[in-house]
Amino acid sequence: MHKVEKFSPEINKVYFIECHTLIHILSGKGSIQVDFKNYFDWQEKAIFLEKGQYIKFLSDDFTIRRIEFSNESKFYDNDVRVLFKHLISLGYIDLLECEECGAFLSETALTDNSADIIDVSSKQWYWQNPFNASKEEYQVIFDAKDIIDVEYSNNLTSNDLVSLINDRGYNAQALIKNKIGLSVKNLMASKKLQESLKEVAFTNKNIQEISYELGYKDDAYFNRVFKNSTGQTPKQFRENFDFEKRDLFAQDILELLQKYHTQERSLEFYADKMNLSIKALSHKVRTKMNISLGQLIRLELINTAKLMLLDDISITTISRQLGFEEPNHFSRFFKHYSKVTPTEFKSKKYNS
Repeated sequence: MHKVEKFSPEINKVYFIECHTLIHILSGKGSIQVDFKNYFDWQEKAIFLEKGQYIKFLSDDFTIRRIEFSNESKFYDNDVRVLFKHLISLGYIDLLECEECGAFLSETALTDNSADIIDVSSKQWYWQNPFNASKEEYQVIFDAKDIIDVEYSNNLTSNDLVSLINDRGYNAQALIKNKIGLSVKNLMASKKLQESLKEVAFTNKNIQEISYELGYKDDAYFNRVFKNSTGQTPKQFRENFDFEKRDLFAQDILELLQKYHTQERSLEFYADKMNLSIKALSHKVRTKMNISLGQLIRLELINTAKLMLLDDISITTISRQLGFEEPNHFSRFFKHYSKVTPTEFKSKKYNS
């Protein structure tokens, strides 16, 4: 059984994921946040989230489809877990590259058998092959991630961890480092930080209690590790995350960017509009949204460019409308931040 729901989420509300869930964003502008990371490139993607994660929408004009899968036994399948158990970033399927996935998620094709989207997506995930590994290598990597998710608070050494993994003849540490670019120790630290952030942001526990539960030797050490990772103390992070009050700062700055990004790229312009100094605005964007103001402006430009490319608008017209002096300046900018040329991005649409 599964539950399908189409709705408009509230701005800045934290939606906790209670079971394996597929999120398909149908429309909207701005960014989403998943597990304290902001994402601006959610267009044409099916996003997969597992129990314990959260998603937040930093604009008030999103419409989404949410599919919740209640058949938990299916998700212990080794081929399916790759969709939901994220290693370093958001788990997704690119719908531009998976026509069958897109068909399942279209208004007309969404029927009682939509759970089949899991099988289609799993097949597509291996085809996308994000870490350029074989199927067997992926199982070793995800075995390690499963163990990390259980053991992260037990202060195991890297060797302890690897000894728990059935490495099937692989050197698990070397494999993970080679394919993901992170050591087992890094993955463990990342998981521990993630759980620290959740405890600080979403509970009323005192910092000493959180540090003890997460296996830190004392709260002073926990404070130091937390600040080194986030740039803020746990107390500052709790205040800035603003779980209950839902500060509209992020909405305000994103609305300004959506309105003016094609004409204005100077930090001074946005600082004036927000009645803040450049330094104060930059600091607030960084602490509230975990991104720089300059990156926000560039991402807004890239997103607008992608939408225009998908609408078959010419590169020359896009370049002019986005304020670039020459089409080749726009093309260089687009490739630098998207890793593909405008023409290559456009061709995905037709070759899917």
